[in-house]
Amino acid sequence: MSSIQLPEAFEERMKDFLGEEEFFKFKQSLENEPKTSIRLNPFKNVKEIGNLSKVPWSNWGYYLEDRPSFTLDPLFHAGAYYVQEASSMFLEHILHYLQVPKNGIFLDLAAAPGGKSTLLGSYLGEEGFLVANEVIKARASILKENIIKWGIGNTLVTQNDPEHFSNLEGFFDLVLVDAPCSGEGMFRKDPDARNEWSPEHVNLCAMRQERIMDQAGALVRAGGYLIYSTCTFNEQENEDMLRFICSEFSYEPVKLPLESSWGIVESELETECKSFYGYRFYPHKVDGEGLFICVLKRSEDAYSQDPQKGKDFKHPFIKSEGKTISQKLIETLGLPESSSIYSLQGSYFRIPGQFQQHFEFLTRFLNIKYFGVELGKFNKDQFVPTHEWAVSIFPKKGFATFELNEIQALEFLRKEETHLSGAPEGWVLVTFKQLPLGWIKNLGNRTNNNYPKEWRIRMK
Repeated sequence: MSSIQLPEAFEERMKDFLGEEEFFKFKQSLENEPKTSIRLNPFKNVKEIGNLSKVPWSNWGYYLEDRPSFTLDPLFHAGAYYVQEASSMFLEHILHYLQVPKNGIFLDLAAAPGGKSTLLGSYLGEEGFLVANEVIKARASILKENIIKWGIGNTLVTQNDPEHFSNLEGFFDLVLVDAPCSGEGMFRKDPDARNEWSPEHVNLCAMRQERIMDQAGALVRAGGYLIYSTCTFNEQENEDMLRFICSEFSYEPVKLPLESSWGIVESELETECKSFYGYRFYPHKVDGEGLFICVLKRSEDAYSQDPQKGKDFKHPFIKSEGKTISQKLIETLGLPESSSIYSLQGSYFRIPGQFQQHFEFLTRFLNIKYFGVELGKFNKDQFVPTHEWAVSIFPKKGFATFELNEIQALEFLRKEETHLSGAPEGWVLVTFKQLPLGWIKNLGNRTNNNYPKEWRIRMK
């Protein structure tokens, strides 16, 4: 038998759930080294990915042969890919199967650190808009950083409790709740998850999930989708939560197509009216960690809410810019014509123009951490660009670029002075393998490294 130590009560539950023989295979799999997987950014042209094996349910997911030092890979800091557990990439399969309209507005209610948000943002592209929310302040900062590096510019990052969304009932085309849970699916990767597990902790998590879903279930508009997931196996945090949602709100079941070779286990939950479906990922059946996920469709007769337009946009900190400055920035920087420009503390931000009304409506109720793409500010007549704009997918019209080798790229990411022979003077966008890393200001006799101090690499 495997030497890994699991909580006794957990073992008994899983034996009842899986049976003795299946549980033996499950426990043995926890001894194996988990596979590392990445998901490429479809909006950044990554030319070299090597001979990697595909994650079967993802167009952009790949397994790596070994786990490298991502910290020392400039492409990681450029937002070329996200290090994401393969099971979580199943969300991509769900979106493509459902064919959720890409011009909608999505909500990731418990979004940090940002894996599923960057996946949702990739699906929406420039056509849609995403609200990525995290209640814990420190985790919201990590979420913001990952959204910035991903660079698509279609996301509003907020830090709110689910209760703060109560005025947004029926507002979203899709709501994802990757709920805080007891973490049974992380037992292989995370010894702390094993040590913290107890039946009492499961009960506590289930109570927390019920409180979250009591709010989240109302946020989906008629005909929209609610996706609920956990990284745990027990029925209390999964099927029981599904039963709770269906008892409180009008939802229809969604059955997903699966390839038998994927090893994903479908479960069917019988209710008084309908059968609902959940999908489990076990580490002895898939090349991934533990996950439960289910999809529900909001009834067509449910409530829907569109943004209410006020006379003038009023916010204590954010200002909507008029046509003069907006057109100047669009033309000067090469931004898409479909851009709405806002300012905050003297710096300009861009969001997709078609979601201006949605954005302004959302700012009435939510605590904003970041939105769209921060572009920069004017210092007299000179435009001072931001790092956020550098790593975005938008053009950087009017600025020179300079390609770095790996040694130079790592010097730049450590915020060291980088000597660039032949670089033009002024603001220069430095790149690695043609992907932007950030800005330097070349003063001729020296350079100023504009990489964010709080993001710098400390590893040698």
